[in-house]
Amino acid sequence: MAAGQDPEESGVISLLDDEYARAILIESSREALSASALAERCDASEPTIYRRIEQLREYDLIVEQQQLDPDGHHFKTYQTRVERVTVEIEDGEYSIDVSRREVDAADRFTRLFEGLSEP
Repeated sequence: MAAGQDPEESGVISLLDDEYARAILIESSREALSASALAERCDASEPTIYRRIEQLREYDLIVEQQQLDPDGHHFKTYQTRVERVTVEIEDGEYSIDVSRREVDAADRFTRLFEGLSEP
């Protein structure tokens, strides 16, 4: 890490360098997915997926949402908040700007309600 470099920026760069973290961000950018669905799509074990999810959540790159299946059981899904990552290198240092999507309570409620009303 360069002198004076923000540890959060270094953490984001490290995560983006990880193939599983990138795969999770890509897959969950299309739709909210459960950890088991992410494991299948990313060709990784569930423990690996859960570790990366926790790291991604630490940097607010992914959001966790509570869902209900048709039988009324709860499960969690994950969706990326990343819209764009910009890396700027200048004067011997780098900076990172992460543009995040807004995920508001109204959107989550609508998705939950739609899931309940499907036959």
